[in-house]
Amino acid sequence: MADSRDSADLPTVSVITVNYRTTEDTVTCLSRLRAELDYPADKLELICVDNASDADSAARLGSLPDVSLVTSAENLGFAGGCNLGARAASGDVLAFLNNDAVAHPQWARSAVRVLRDEPTVAAVAGKVLDRAGDRVDFVDGGLTWFGMGYKRHAGEIDDGSHDAPRDVLFGTGSSLFVRAEPFTRLGGFDERFFMFYEDVDLGWRLNLRGWRVRYVPECLSYHSHHGSMAGVDSAREHYLLERNALAALYKNASEDTLARALPAALALTVRRSTARGEVDPTQLELDRRPDDPAEDGTTTVSTQALAGVLAIDQFVDLLPELRRSREVEQRERVRADVDLRPLMRKALEPAYPLPRYLAAHEVLVEAFGLDRAFGAPRRIVVITGDAVTERMAGPAIRAWHTAELLAEEHEVRLVSTNERVHTREQRFSVVRADARELAGHVEWADVVVLQGHALEMVPALKRADSDKIVVCDIYDPMHLELLEQGRDTDEQRRHADLRGATEVLNAQLRRGDFFLCASQRQRHFWLGHLAALGRITPRIYDTDPTMRSLISVAPFGLPAAPPRRTAPGIRGEHTGIDAEDRIVLWAGGVYSWFDPLTLLRAVHRLSERRKNLRLFFLGMNHPNPEVPEMGMADRTRELAEELDLVDRHVFFNEGWVPYRHRQNHLLDADCGVTTHFEHVETTFSFRTRMLDYLWAGLPVVTTEGDSFADLVRQEELGVVVPAESPEELAEALDRVLYDEDFAARCRERVAEVRERFTWESVLAPLTEFCRDPRPAPDRLRGSAPLSRTPRESGVAALRKDVALLREYLDRGGPREVARRAAGRIRRVAAQRLRGGGSE
Repeated sequence: MADSRDSADLPTVSVITVNYRTTEDTVTCLSRLRAELDYPADKLELICVDNASDADSAARLGSLPDVSLVTSAENLGFAGGCNLGARAASGDVLAFLNNDAVAHPQWARSAVRVLRDEPTVAAVAGKVLDRAGDRVDFVDGGLTWFGMGYKRHAGEIDDGSHDAPRDVLFGTGSSLFVRAEPFTRLGGFDERFFMFYEDVDLGWRLNLRGWRVRYVPECLSYHSHHGSMAGVDSAREHYLLERNALAALYKNASEDTLARALPAALALTVRRSTARGEVDPTQLELDRRPDDPAEDGTTTVSTQALAGVLAIDQFVDLLPELRRSREVEQRERVRADVDLRPLMRKALEPAYPLPRYLAAHEVLVEAFGLDRAFGAPRRIVVITGDAVTERMAGPAIRAWHTAELLAEEHEVRLVSTNERVHTREQRFSVVRADARELAGHVEWADVVVLQGHALEMVPALKRADSDKIVVCDIYDPMHLELLEQGRDTDEQRRHADLRGATEVLNAQLRRGDFFLCASQRQRHFWLGHLAALGRITPRIYDTDPTMRSLISVAPFGLPAAPPRRTAPGIRGEHTGIDAEDRIVLWAGGVYSWFDPLTLLRAVHRLSERRKNLRLFFLGMNHPNPEVPEMGMADRTRELAEELDLVDRHVFFNEGWVPYRHRQNHLLDADCGVTTHFEHVETTFSFRTRMLDYLWAGLPVVTTEGDSFADLVRQEELGVVVPAESPEELAEALDRVLYDEDFAARCRERVAEVRERFTWESVLAPLTEFCRDPRPAPDRLRGSAPLSRTPRESGVAALRKDVALLREYLDRGGPREVARRAAGRIRRVAAQRLRGGGSE
């Protein structure tokens, strides 16, 4: 239990738990809340609502210390019970927790932190696992077009992939925090639902009124799913699910949506029940009459088959009341249905794997045009040229997380043109394609997200009449990299490689509808590039003077969940590295634009007085066999041998650590390091593996000159040193490794800053663009400027041309005339290609 001295800045939280004939669970839940929850006792109000249990249960619950008991003479259901508790609550925040759940000590603090920091969040949806803590109960919610909410990923192993905060349509009522004022203003849960979907309906209504519901994985609890439904006929559950789904749809959908969806939803309700009850749908056909003349007109129908029919019957009875509720919701809404489509996740999900039902779902979706009304998932292809395997380098890692994030709302394919493609199963497709096959994936997609040389492999995308939306991820200025990478090649080859890379990037800059770069420095660089190519036009500028709708900053990211050890890392796995040693980690490859040589000299200098100093290079050989080892790798090995550091103070991993296991090495390190030379590549680079240092909470030592060095200096994440200064680098390493107070302060700052760099946060510009993708303004057909003056007569135009001819002859003779004429021809041709010319 938290010390009450920190309570002044925290709101009172009223935790409401409803009991119905499961008193033992309720006692455990409330007792552990009071004993284990890290929240000030004077700001924690525990309320137990007893839903018509027996006298012994009420007496036992009433005897619990510091628990307010509210009793009901009748069973109000979950919705009514929660509302009864809310009316008795005094807190600014209402927390609903199932009586068969146990809260993590940080359950309340983590939710309150978000509610305080984000004023547009009305409700916090907690992460819910099973009681063993192994499998998912709730991490995200989806909503079908027919009004049924469902828990996405329920039953899956909790592998850490659901530990990123996100906006959701609703949270599960088994673990939900809500601001008291909007909860009261909305009338709380709809008590007509009794139980099931009252939480879906509440979240839907909050979102329609402009509030947000935020999933917070740190708000953790453990739940015995459906513990209160033990022994209850499943047909009764299906009845409530069917009725309440129709009620939620009727109340909350707009006029246009309801007109299209409700008839189909009613038909689907019947089919779902007859399929579940295995009813013969043809038994009343005239040609199926039995031969027995004594037919009595009766048949046996299971309660499963009756559930849907009775649900519709009761929905009809509720319509007068629901109509009044609908009028309120439609009057108060500030968001359109289309605004909530991303939060529905996959609205066309059939939800039940019953063959007859699936057939009906397909028919109804097509017959009522529901794919148009709810939008089939947008199809997005993410293309990389890098190896997508267990061992991935930066471009593949970025493409992987891009696909993973977009797959939350869209149908996504991650396509690699590399020979090496094999991964575990994901929520998105991962395929390998050559140039011929790549065209088919591009044709399939609505949006193409590409990096590297991918555009060169699909020439059709470059054509002026291509209507595909293209996002170019230009986080890597590869032509600047080549200035360093090509130092070991001959001058002619170097010029050709640089020219080729520049042309590849220019093609992307001419074609793209939206661009991503890694830093503000890069954004300025690319804006200059775009301006030089003529992409910064008045039309683009007038549409958005900030240019953010054309090019946005999306740096490299890191997982939202902290690293978890899954296997041994550096310590104990490498001879010569012991538990008490201080480990400096070089977490990426050894490339020509880096300066590991100065680092080796610094380690050599520092090792003379710090005998337990160890430097570990995480990967010497690139996982993509098409990327040759650079000369700097050999020079690094040679210098380490020359200084007699190898396997004493310097250790090389000659392979490449699998991406999913890199945390085991990071967690063994005491600081992360990167050193580079002072040149133009450094100025515009973004050292992607530096994010792993933040992820693992490591103090950072880095060379000045790039945008990450600015971050380290400004946020006090470590030490920034001048380029090629082994003396200052040695002192910096000594400070972060052996000054315990300084290292602790760095780790505190790292823990705060790293929250800004989760993949969800850094890729937010791309997420927003893909929700409403559109061509860049200068790529819209017919986008040429409209004439602002009356068209000149033929005579006037002729006189003007003659005057220009004389002027050009005076300036430079026939050559000047020819040059000007050629320029006019090019301009007219370009205008017509864009659709702006007249026929």
